[in-house]
Amino acid sequence: MKKQPWLIYAIITTLFWGVWGAFIEIPEKSGFPATLGYVVWAMTMIPCALFALNIIKWKLDVDLRSVLLGSTTGLLGAGGQIILFHALVKVPAYLVFPIISLYPVVTVILSVMFLKERTNKRHWYGIVAALFAILMLSYQGQENGGGTSFLWLLLPVIIFLLWGIQAFVMKFSNETMRAESIFFYMMVTGVLLIPVALMMTDFNQEINWGFKGPYLAAMIQVLNALGALTLVYALRFGKAIIVVPLTALAPVITVVLSLIIYAVIPHPVVIAGMVLTMVAIYLLAE
Repeated sequence: MKKQPWLIYAIITTLFWGVWGAFIEIPEKSGFPATLGYVVWAMTMIPCALFALNIIKWKLDVDLRSVLLGSTTGLLGAGGQIILFHALVKVPAYLVFPIISLYPVVTVILSVMFLKERTNKRHWYGIVAALFAILMLSYQGQENGGGTSFLWLLLPVIIFLLWGIQAFVMKFSNETMRAESIFFYMMVTGVLLIPVALMMTDFNQEINWGFKGPYLAAMIQVLNALGALTLVYALRFGKAIIVVPLTALAPVITVVLSLIIYAVIPHPVVIAGMVLTMVAIYLLAE
C-alpha cells in the first residue's frame, strides 16, 4: 500500500461514493428537491477545498494554465450533475445510468491516446471486467416503462462524455499543478453553478427545511465531496486507465447498503455484476 498510494485514495473514493449513492435519495424522498441537493453538495465542497489548501500552506496555483485546467475540470463535473438532474425528469433511470456509468471508457481511451498510459495484461483484464461490472451494476430493468424520445437520450450521452473527459483532464492537470489546487477550482466552479440549480428548483412545491432536508443532505453530500478530493489524489499517483474504472465500481457498495437498508433483493444481473466487481478489484489492485 505504501508503494501504491493511489490505491488507498481510490479505495476511499469508492467507499465514500458507494455510501453516498445508498443514502442520496433519502433527503429527496423526504421532500428536499434534488436540485437543492446540488446546492448543498457545492457548499460541502468549500470546507474540503479549504482543508486541502491548508495542507499546501495556501500555495494555490494561480497561473492562467492552472486556472483554466482546474476550472475546466470543475465545470465538466458540476455541469454533468446539473444535466443529470434534468435528464432524470425526461428519461427513465434505466436508460440514463447504464450510459453514464460507462464514462471510464472515455477516460481510458483519452489517456491511452494522449497521455500514452500503458499497463500490463492483468490490469487490462481488470479494466475490461470493471467496465462490464459497471454496466451490470447499473441495470434496473424496465420497471419504469414507457418510451422516450431519442432526442432526450442525448442528455445521458452528454453526461457520459463530460464525466469521462473530466477524469482525463483531472489526470492531465495533475502533471503540472497541485492536486489541492485542482480541487479548489472544482469547488469554485461548482459554487458558480448554484444559481442554475436554483432556477431549476420549483419553489412552489412544499420543501422540507428540517433535519431530513438540508442538514441530512449536507451529511450525505460531504461524502461525495471528500470522494472527489481523494479521487484527485488517486489520479496524482496512479494511472487514469486503472484509477477511474476502479472508483467507478462504487455502485457495488451502494447495492449492498441498499439491500440492507431497504430490504430489496438485487436483480440477478446486479448480483453477477457484484461478483465481477470483486474479480476486477483483485485484478486491478496488484
